[in-house]
Amino acid sequence: MTAWPLTTLITLLMVLLLLGTGMLVARARGRYGIEAPAVTGHPLFERAYRIQMNTLENTVLTLPLLWLAAAWGQDRWAALAGAVWLLGRLWYVKAYLDNPARRGPAFGLALLASATLGLQAAWGVLHTLLG
Repeated sequence: MTAWPLTTLITLLMVLLLLGTGMLVARARGRYGIEAPAVTGHPLFERAYRIQMNTLENTVLTLPLLWLAAAWGQDRWAALAGAVWLLGRLWYVKAYLDNPARRGPAFGLALLASATLGLQAAWGVLHTLLG
């Protein structure tokens, strides 16, 4: 039995999201004839590429915060914030594909979830150090 089953599940879903954004780029490369290593070309390819890169960048920030929040807090609360992050990122993908100008609220939701994870982790560490 693992100590953090919900956080583990959220981590696996994050990996699936990264795989999905990678497949989005691969499909756009084929559809619009953009050969690697090019990262510019058709505007819809560039959207898919930016979605992938921005999601990767955000995952690098959020994944350690997720695990720190779980380790220094509670699995269920860390997983809940991680699930909100995932929903925000999925919304971001859809919004960016539909109209890049409307991606802001989705980005903000995911960023808020990341900040919540950071606060959870900091609270747990400080509580232990000062407690």
